[in-house]
Formats: sequence, C-alpha cells, structure tokens
Amino acid sequence: MRTTTRQLFSALCATLAANYGVPSVMIAFTVAPAVAQALLDKIVEQASFLPKINILSVDELVGENLLGYANATVTSRTDTSQADKERTPRNVLGLGKYGYTLLQTNADVALRYALMDAWAKFPDFQARYARYVQQRMANDMELIGWHGTSAAATTDPAVNTLLQDVNKGWMQYMRDNLPANILAEGEAAGLIKIGEGGDWPNLDVAVNDLLQGIPEYMRRGLVAFIGSDLIAREKATLFAAVGSKPTEKAAMSASLTTFGGLPWETPSNFPGRGLVITSYDNISIYRQSNSLRRQIVDNPKKDQVEDYSSRNEGYVVETPEKFVAVEFANVRLPDGAAGWE
Repeated sequence: MRTTTRQLFSALCATLAANYGVPSVMIAFTVAPAVAQALLDKIVEQASFLPKINILSVDELVGENLLGYANATVTSRTDTSQADKERTPRNVLGLGKYGYTLLQTNADVALRYALMDAWAKFPDFQARYARYVQQRMANDMELIGWHGTSAAATTDPAVNTLLQDVNKGWMQYMRDNLPANILAEGEAAGLIKIGEGGDWPNLDVAVNDLLQGIPEYMRRGLVAFIGSDLIAREKATLFAAVGSKPTEKAAMSASLTTFGGLPWETPSNFPGRGLVITSYDNISIYRQSNSLRRQIVDNPKKDQVEDYSSRNEGYVVETPEKFVAVEFANVRLPDGAAGWE
C-alpha cells in the first residue's frame, strides 16, 4: 500500500472508530444497536429489492414471526344488555404459528492494496470503501434470500456459488413450513413445463393458476416475481407471433405490464426460472439487534485490507399462506425441437 493510501486508510479507520464510539476498529468490537441499525440502512440502500421488504431488528435468536395477516373478520355487534352476552375479542393474526431462527452470518471482505491505491486517486476514498463493502453484503443477502437451502457449520462457496449453504432463504422457509404452497411438478413427475403444450401455455395462465392458491381475502398488494429466463421466453414467443409492425410491437409491450392480472418484477438475484406470488410486506429479514460485530485488519502478508463483520440473521415469510411459488429447478421451457429443456 502506498504512503498516501495508508494515510487515507488511517483516516478512514479513525473516522469509523469515532462513528462507532470505540477506540479503534482494528480491535474486534460489538456495534451499538442504534449504530448497527444505521449501518444496516446503508447496506439496504445499496440494493434494489431489499428496500421494498421488511428488514427488522429483534432481541431473541428464536421466536415467532413479528408480522402477520388477519385470518378472519373482527367487526361485530353484541347485545350486552342480556345477562349471558358479552363482547368477545378475536385473535385473528395469522392462520398458524410460524417462527424464526437467527444464525451467525459472517461477511468478510478483502480489498487488495492495488485496489485501494487506485481508489486513493479519488476524493471520495472513504465513501468508495464503505460502498464497496456494503454492496457486497447487500448482494449476498438477496442471494441467500432466494437461493438459501441450508446452514452449514462451514460453508463452501466454491460449490455453493449462490450461497445455498449460508442460511435458509424464503423459498426454504416455505418448504419447511408450508410445502403445499410450492408447486413441484405438473403432469410429468418432477417437472413443470411452461410453454405451448406444457402445463401452462404462457405466464398469464401460470400466474392466474398459482394465484388461486392464496385465499381471496389475502390478495391485496400481491406481486408476481418472475425470473429473467421466463420473461425472455415470453417476449420471444410474443414477438414471433406479432411480426415486425411497430404498432403490433407497441401493443405487445403494453400487454407485458401485468401477468395474470398482477404487476410483476424480476428482483435482483432472483432465479432465472423462478415464479413467486406474494406481497413485498410478506417477506422479511430479521437481525438480532445487538449481534453486529466488526474488525478491520491490515494484512501485509496477503497485501490486502480485511474487513470482518458478523451478525445473527434469519429469513422469514411472515404469512406463508400468502406465498405461492414453483420449484424453479424443476421448470422446463420449450427447446424449439418439440422437446423441453
């Protein structure tokens, strides 16, 4: 690391120490809850999907979901003038008790001296450093949310490149708690075929059919999350059907604003063949409020700066009855040769 870079790095560490209220960030420390929340807010800001869902602080490692959905009406009337009549409140929160478990999650980022030397040329050195670390953490949170299936004692990023073994994400939460809401197959065992001649001829039909799995009174605010592979196939099919006339293309683009009557989006890091229907406020990440720990290490043996942090975190579907999806690994699309791939 060059002398000027080291001076900037030392200033960065001093600024961080002052912000955290600790003597030095080069010694492992626990981040105060209020400061941890501010840091979490900065991490969330670096993502496109995370700001739309619930990011909640909790005190316990294990507990019941904080949010839920009323499963019945609460409005009524009782004639309390009668001796045997009294008003009776109803507990209508959720259709069942669902819980969460938080696990230690490490986020350790290495920055090569060469990269930091390059950043030293810019006046926003400290902001670049913070943004780099925060973007890496935000990206990983989304990956775990959609792809996480287990929580290994020692993870293997070389094998589980989508962080499948770091924590259980939202899909796995559903598999564990309400597997009936995750469609695993159509007519063919272990396969879901989307396209002409398949289980669903197009996404409109697929979304509409899946929607029936959510109780009608829970359908407010629903969104269809659709993978990029499915969207690309749908567009290709429609383009082939309408030809090259500008007016027809414009009409086709307008038809893609909804599927099955629902607005849709492709969240970042979402499976290419994923299809989920729920609402933004039904998806959560819980973090224990006093669990964030951090340390920055200057490691000349590796010619890099190492930023270590850990927190206790979990991924939650607040009301599983309001979440339906397909097993994205089982989805097949037409291969163009009368088969499926």
